[in-house]
Amino acid sequence: VCKKQLEQFFDRGGNFLDTANLYTDGQSEEILGRLLQGRRDEVVLATKYTFSKRPGDPNAGGNARKNMMESIDASLRRLKTDYVDLYWVHAWDRITPIDEVMRGLDDLVRSGRVHHVGVSDFPAWKASEANTLADLRGWSPFIALQVEYSLAQRDVERELVPMARDLRLGVTPWSPLAGGLLTGKYSRKDLESRAELKPGERPQNRHQMVSSRLTERRLDIAEATEEVAAQTGCSPAQVALRWVMDRPGVTSTILGARTTEQLEDNLGSLDIELDPEHVARLDEVSRIELGFPHDMVRSPRILQFLYGDAEVEPYRP
Repeated sequence: VCKKQLEQFFDRGGNFLDTANLYTDGQSEEILGRLLQGRRDEVVLATKYTFSKRPGDPNAGGNARKNMMESIDASLRRLKTDYVDLYWVHAWDRITPIDEVMRGLDDLVRSGRVHHVGVSDFPAWKASEANTLADLRGWSPFIALQVEYSLAQRDVERELVPMARDLRLGVTPWSPLAGGLLTGKYSRKDLESRAELKPGERPQNRHQMVSSRLTERRLDIAEATEEVAAQTGCSPAQVALRWVMDRPGVTSTILGARTTEQLEDNLGSLDIELDPEHVARLDEVSRIELGFPHDMVRSPRILQFLYGDAEVEPYRP
């Protein structure tokens, strides 16, 4: 199945592949390494480090240099290659000094084992600090940002996406279908029987993970997506993917299709275009409050204080 999906992807012009050292306990990298034999240089290959593969060992996880160096060597062995095109820091560990992270990543780039570095699941202020430091010291900066982004999850529009656009980082959404929610897979009935996780409790499977996050609002968004799909003759997944692909700053979207049929449907999003009224409908039902200070500095009262009666076009990178 993996080989067939990869061929499907290549046949449609795809060339960006994203994985991580912890996905299926390393098997994702191993399978990909076998399938890419003979065509490695045709693809942009990305993987990640941070998460631990040895529970209980504090040196086997986090952003620290020791874990970084051990992880890249192990990933390269599994991927059967001597370099990766993009190496992501998978998540902020809240402990490792950011200069240690950026210096270590720069060493990987200088060694040739990594071509570029990216950041995933970081707060905007820490990613900004990292790239400012890299710029000042002549180190390799983050060139891309991977975050959860979909019609059902737009929190990144407050700080992370504006940061990425300002710093020229390509935005790569993960879970653009909100774990299947935006495919029409869940209904009001699922809300009644949704999984209730205790604080700190981990979901046992993907269905439980998505079910635990079901809300009336998220189901409203899913239903609006289905309505637009019915009006356009597309699948809900295609509508949701097209919407996120068209968002400012987004350069590539992570697909997570389980079957060849799902992948073919997902790739169909490349061939559609949403009408402005459909985009407006989806924007409205999924809209979030930006909060302070964003709402304040956009308010008519503050704009009057700032510019008087002059019309000023805000800077948009």
